[in-house]
Amino acid sequence: MITLRGKLKKDTDVENTKARDINTRISVRDKLLVKEVQEMEQTLPNTCQVSFDNPDRLHQFNLAIAPDEGYWLGGTFLFHISIPEEYNMTPPKVKCITKLWHPNINEDGDVCLSILRQSSLDGMGWAPTRKLKDVVWGINSLFTDLLNFDDPLNKEAAEQFSKDKETFKNKVREYMSQYARR
Repeated sequence: MITLRGKLKKDTDVENTKARDINTRISVRDKLLVKEVQEMEQTLPNTCQVSFDNPDRLHQFNLAIAPDEGYWLGGTFLFHISIPEEYNMTPPKVKCITKLWHPNINEDGDVCLSILRQSSLDGMGWAPTRKLKDVVWGINSLFTDLLNFDDPLNKEAAEQFSKDKETFKNKVREYMSQYARR
């Protein structure tokens, strides 16, 4: 015979089981990140350093880049990387926290890098086969060989570079002295 007390106990047991399942279920993103963060840390360029504000939240971290050559030599630039729940089907979100003068990073911190786009004209956009280490190496390369003045996000910086490299260099140095000291 079913009693009200038995019914309430059964309903409570079902709710407790559901709550336990939700708390112990690990997302696909988090499973991927455990392995990828370890791989990323082992293959970091010597100009990069990764830090986690909360080591239990692998989907939010900071990347510091201190270029060892080029226009930005002597500066340290901080990026915040956020990995959406849909990762690895969608790319990480990257924001430059340090204000700098750069053709592929605007003054709001938006970053123009084909690997961070869902689809790109050059065919080098995001794909599920890409990993966090690819993102870190790509961002790092914006300070050296991936520097792109032909498809700029900061058009004024790119135009300045093409017209007067010395003025461009001086503006980079000015920004670095104000915002990117080591």
